[in-house]
Amino acid sequence: MLTDITKWKNNENLDESLKKELFALSEADLYDAFYMDLAFGTGGMRGILGPGTNRMNIYTIRRANYGYGKYILQTKKPNPSVVIAYDCRHNSLLFAEESARVLATMGIKVLLFPKITPTPELSFAVRKLKATGGIVITASHNPSNYNGYKIYDDTGCQLVPDLADIVINEIDKAPDIFAIAVENFASLKKKGYIEIIDDSIDTAYLKEVKAIRVNKDLNKDHFLVVFTALHGTSSLLGQRLLHETGYRFIPVVEQMIADPNFSTVPSPNPENPQAFDLAITYAKQHNADICIATDPDADRVGLAVLHQGEYILLTGNQTGPLLIQYLAKYRKLSKKGVLFNTIVTSSLGAEIAKKHGIDVISTLTGFKFIGEQAKYLENTNREFFFGYEESYGYVVSDFVRDKDSLQALLLCSEVACFYKNQGKTLVDVLEEIYQEYGYYQDHLININLAGASGAQRIEEILNYFHEEEKSDLNGLKVVVKEDYLLQQRYENKQITKLSLPKANVIKYFLDDGSWFVLRPSGTEPKMKVYISVVTKNSQDSTRRIQEIEKKVMELIGKMKGDA
Repeated sequence: MLTDITKWKNNENLDESLKKELFALSEADLYDAFYMDLAFGTGGMRGILGPGTNRMNIYTIRRANYGYGKYILQTKKPNPSVVIAYDCRHNSLLFAEESARVLATMGIKVLLFPKITPTPELSFAVRKLKATGGIVITASHNPSNYNGYKIYDDTGCQLVPDLADIVINEIDKAPDIFAIAVENFASLKKKGYIEIIDDSIDTAYLKEVKAIRVNKDLNKDHFLVVFTALHGTSSLLGQRLLHETGYRFIPVVEQMIADPNFSTVPSPNPENPQAFDLAITYAKQHNADICIATDPDADRVGLAVLHQGEYILLTGNQTGPLLIQYLAKYRKLSKKGVLFNTIVTSSLGAEIAKKHGIDVISTLTGFKFIGEQAKYLENTNREFFFGYEESYGYVVSDFVRDKDSLQALLLCSEVACFYKNQGKTLVDVLEEIYQEYGYYQDHLININLAGASGAQRIEEILNYFHEEEKSDLNGLKVVVKEDYLLQQRYENKQITKLSLPKANVIKYFLDDGSWFVLRPSGTEPKMKVYISVVTKNSQDSTRRIQEIEKKVMELIGKMKGDA
């Protein structure tokens, strides 16, 4: 680490803005900026902007692209090409252009979007343009001091671990971080190695999004949507989509601005209730039926629904089952349908799907695993029905192999409008679902642990649960333990092998049908605890969630350090 710090400080050609930041860092910040190399997680490479090997900057971006470029060349595909998109964050355009320079210098053609672009459109464009891969520069819903880098294969799916490992291996073999060759952007463009994509991709993408509609002739006269892009990439296409499909909508004007500081929200994440404050203010003024918010890179979507005079926020584990039931009842399939969820997603959507004869496949967390499974359905007697995660990510049709807030924006509008025409809100429909299937309730605990000490603390917590073999965890009666790092399932003192890839995740199934999961975040400095219960009424579900949370957090609190 000291060698890296010295190398950066002594580099006469270091970018001036980074040099200024570097010499202003405190000893603690300097350590955090260099104690490790920025790593790939479930959402690619994501980190704080600034100088250092553990930061997002032009040098770490060049190094990542060197490894990805080597992977692209190893595919041995003729005339390799990569599509690059970027969001509205600080340095996103710079990082997109640096990525283009590295790849083009390596002889890989780059197709670069000319403006901020939704992540799902990047996924679509990779296949549409028959590219070898794709890149999007984004940190999704992270705070404004973050940026990130996500990489895709030729199907528009984020690289799964065995492919990402190739990239990581090539990154490890990369030249010195300051010695990676990059030609001039204008020169590479003139040579034809960098090409700017035209607006026809927007139109082609929206055409596919519109095709997901089930009831195209809905009466929309008395239905009103408030839409916010939370300063992100869905602003133009989201409004265009609603307009072209006949929906009356009010945009949250202040949040249609591509602001890298996300000035109007404490967090640009539709999972955060405060992200809806301004939208709900608009909704109350116009008596709107629903508020829809997409995150900055437009892959996640959240809902607030007018019900009995109040705007009720729905979780991903509530929105998903509402969409699944609607599709299962009213959309016709030509083949056997398959629903995809993850091991931390509520079981409610799966139960609805099964009742309607739809198969269910659960994957590890990370939409790349759903995209991978979608690919396996090609040329089979089954078809993609729906894919979703509890973290507000949905895809209706797999022309996109990533979560897609534009598809979700359109389907959520349709479903809410459909039921309004029947005199129901989405909250009414959700209550009907609960009465039929049981009162499912889910809860997510985020334990924020930043920096080197935080990473060590997360490791300590997870190691405790990996090693713990008791069937009574602080009063919680465990009937099954699934350890995805060891790829083992423990039940009745019997051990069987799990089929999913290795991941630092542990899932406990309890004797009353409840479960909880522990895993580190792949994109943020935190550990996550997911809890899911089902009982006969809402009050019992709330009480059971509280009991499990209390007991799990007591276990974590007994370990060294403070949670």
